[in-house]
Amino acid sequence: MFMQGKKGVVLGIANKKSIAYGIAKACRDQGAELAITYLNERFERKLAPIAEDLGCGNRLYPCDVSRPEEIAALRESLERDMGTIDFFVHSIAFAPKEGLSGHFTDIPKEAFNVAMEISVYSLIELARELKPIMNPGGSILTLSYYGGVKYIPNYNLMGVAKAALESSVKYLAEDLGRDGIRVNAISAGPIKTLAAAGIGDFSFMLKWTAAHSPLRRNVTIDEVGNSGMYLLSDLSSAVTGEIHYVDGGFNIMGMPAVNFDENGKPHIAWNGES
Repeated sequence: MFMQGKKGVVLGIANKKSIAYGIAKACRDQGAELAITYLNERFERKLAPIAEDLGCGNRLYPCDVSRPEEIAALRESLERDMGTIDFFVHSIAFAPKEGLSGHFTDIPKEAFNVAMEISVYSLIELARELKPIMNPGGSILTLSYYGGVKYIPNYNLMGVAKAALESSVKYLAEDLGRDGIRVNAISAGPIKTLAAAGIGDFSFMLKWTAAHSPLRRNVTIDEVGNSGMYLLSDLSSAVTGEIHYVDGGFNIMGMPAVNFDENGKPHIAWNGES
């Protein structure tokens, strides 16, 4: 039980298909005591049975990260109900739809500001607010994607937000390291989640990644969840400031894998077939 005795909060679960749920479940299965948050009343109703399933039905708290007062209230609730915590998971990202399609140069300033506030600054604000109740040796984990490093069609504004998020991980890791708190990110391969539904041609992205990653398949929330549990546990006690890829190796590929037929013509592997 690698998380026995550990306590933490997971922000950003939407349903049981969420990557955040996979991480929460992996931590729970390894003995962690959890709390989770919801965005609004609609999500509260959806998450109540999930909280029960995770053993934290009495630790389901509101937290809209665009409202500083709700982040402050979350800290107060956690301190009241759990005392101190050992980790938190930041699985929160948002960009208005006008930032996820069309020409990048046409993105409105308002959409840019919203994406950066919700997807990036919220991590910094949560770290600042929750730090006083975090134990030494604590761990913070956020979620990124390869679109923050390289161009991905239709990812647009979210790619820039993820780039800023990954840089924030490194600066937070140095800033909080002196207090014994680690900060890391997981860059997961594409998974069918509620958030992914807003990305154009997402089904093609899934097929492309499965065809051209070394493992020739997409990853699951359980696989990402297990990696998240590792980064939140003492198993990774000397790991901080890292962007840990869980994408079947897709990020290492410089070009698609190619085979040749009997006539020497190149043939790009597709759907795992040569």
